[in-house]
Amino acid sequence: MRVVPNSLIPFPGFIAVNILGVVFVRRKEWAQLPRSIRQIVCNHERIHTAQMRELWVLPFYLIYVAEWVAGLFRDPRTAYRRISFEREAYAHECELGYLDTRRRFAQWN
Repeated sequence: MRVVPNSLIPFPGFIAVNILGVVFVRRKEWAQLPRSIRQIVCNHERIHTAQMRELWVLPFYLIYVAEWVAGLFRDPRTAYRRISFEREAYAHECELGYLDTRRRFAQWN
């Protein structure tokens, strides 16, 4: 997985964003994180890459945005965390070996 430090992507408030399997990180914040936290963030983004691969890229992003927009109508404060892809990634980001045992479409199990 390629990690690209920069000062533009992702938006302030986020440390990393996975775009087409390339992880963009905020340079300043990334440099200040302990190595163990960087590993967790990378694992979180690897989970998203696995989700993208099994759904193909376009359906992944369409479903992601649709779930986020639907969540905005329910509760804008929790819309991001309620996305099925994010729920899976947050639930397993500390399990560095998770992808070795992950079942297909685990975000919906």
